Amino acid sequence: MSKSIPEITLNDGLTVPAIGFGTYKLNGNEGANGITSAIDVGYRLIDTAYNYENEGTVGEAVRRSSTPREELRITSKLPGRYHTYDKAVTTIQESLYRANLDYYDLYLIHWPNAKQDHYVEAWQALIDAKKWGFIRSIGVCNFLPEHIEHLEKETGVLPSINQIELHPFFNQEEQRKFHEEKNIATESWSPLARASEVLRNDTIQQIANNHNKTISQVILRWHYQIGAISIPKSASPKRQLENISIFDFSLDETEMKIIAELTRPDGRINDQDPATYEEF
Repeated sequence: MSKSIPEITLNDGLTVPAIGFGTYKLNGNEGANGITSAIDVGYRLIDTAYNYENEGTVGEAVRRSSTPREELRITSKLPGRYHTYDKAVTTIQESLYRANLDYYDLYLIHWPNAKQDHYVEAWQALIDAKKWGFIRSIGVCNFLPEHIEHLEKETGVLPSINQIELHPFFNQEEQRKFHEEKNIATESWSPLARASEVLRNDTIQQIANNHNKTISQVILRWHYQIGAISIPKSASPKRQLENISIFDFSLDETEMKIIAELTRPDGRINDQDPATYEEF
């Protein structure tokens, strides 16, 4: 694993880098080139999902890269329409076939789809797939505390990680506290708020100027210092390297507090509340 990135040990013993690479909308040959570039500059945690329709692209990038497979941590995710046990098992296998991989390091339930209420079945499928060697570590995305507590009550198994929307405009402080109490790692999707107005924020720009860094670097450093694993995406090798170059400076308590105060009650990008949002 790239020595320039600190590692985090999950509650099941798997080690993962403190920053990874998102692949949403990186598809086909162009996407494979972008992902291969990310691996080449030092990323070792690569995030995909069944619904991104690019598991094959990720697998191709892994094959193109000179980095040994065992040094990588590849994540994929189970879509909402396949939460029933038998469908979940088949979909996990299909995910592996798509990527032409023998195993995923991490496999997550993409959304709880609480109205459908099959996520415990899906979780049991992930538990079994781990026993069968298809997956090294199992987790969830967008699960609220009540969803995680239900998994624990029904199966006795807690996720190793919960990937949630997390950025300066929506810092998920209470959810992160819950994760810490349960020894669940927090992973941030859209850590830069999908390049929204956060990248033009004057407050963060001033902090960036103080450190001679970019706004993106300051935000990603903030994720690291709150204990969250961020997965920024960029097809540009220059930006990929920039996003990963956050371990040669630190934010002080005042700067961390200033960024924390940017959060908003309505800070979600697309108002995707896990209590009601249903993924197909």
